[in-house]
Amino acid sequence: MSLRLGTRASLLATTQSQLVADRLAENSGEDVELIRITTHGDVATGSLVSLGGTGVFATALREALLRGECDLIVHSLKDLPNAAFEGLTLICVPERVSARDVLCSRDGVGLDDLRAGAIVGTGSPRRAAQVLRRRPDVAVRDIRGNVDTRLRKVADGEFDAIVLAEAGLSRIGREDAITETFELDQWPTSAGQGALAVEIRTGDVGEPLGQALRALAVGEAEAAALTERAVLAELEAGCAAPIGVSAQIHGSQLEVTTEVYSRDGSRAVTVRDWVDLAVAAERAGRAGLAERIVTRLHADGIDGLESGPGQGIP
Repeated sequence: MSLRLGTRASLLATTQSQLVADRLAENSGEDVELIRITTHGDVATGSLVSLGGTGVFATALREALLRGECDLIVHSLKDLPNAAFEGLTLICVPERVSARDVLCSRDGVGLDDLRAGAIVGTGSPRRAAQVLRRRPDVAVRDIRGNVDTRLRKVADGEFDAIVLAEAGLSRIGREDAITETFELDQWPTSAGQGALAVEIRTGDVGEPLGQALRALAVGEAEAAALTERAVLAELEAGCAAPIGVSAQIHGSQLEVTTEVYSRDGSRAVTVRDWVDLAVAAERAGRAGLAERIVTRLHADGIDGLESGPGQGIP
């Protein structure tokens, strides 16, 4: 009997889930079958923010796992809510690819060379704020759909450009659409971007499945991604403003850049901090760093950002 891996049904989701399936099959000696699951976020037409955020993609997968319809599930880590889900355990973060955002423009130009009034598409308040911070003279509009749908809207002239994750484009072979790449120290992205998360039922953690999946974890990548999530979790307790947080590995050190924006991008507060990778590998170490970063962010004025003017995403 094969192992059943639950995944969203999009090309990107099944492509990245197949990567985990192939690795798991090698480690366990078992066949791994993809079980395609339609989530609320896949069928609803409203903006991601109005639907309740990234959790709309995770809930259906998690419920299917608890019902026994599959044996494990794979998420994009950035889409996984921080709050624990009873009965499930995040068992590993496999190898991570680029965490950067990119611009895809119709005329092949970068963000600074777009015409004034250009329409830039994104479903992310964080990306909207970052675009407007660099180009307050463009218009940011909400966009939904899979990668190819969004790129088609650019080609058809509905948008002049869109902002996407480099990881998604590279995983489906669409790197040719990229016209600018944003570096993480100047444009931090979503916590866990570029990484995958594998969840199983908590009762299976000590079983052969859990052991085989733990062998897929990449320690440094897992520590970096979970550090970003620790900062986000600490911030979410008292901050509704758009947030970017990216951890970059430099030898045995982890550099963490956290930036919180007003919704119109006109103001931002940035904190950079460092921690030993060995410290970041431990939950307590990540929590201590997150507390330190968020204390500095509040001291530097992020509480005033939330109440300021903001264009948002129409």
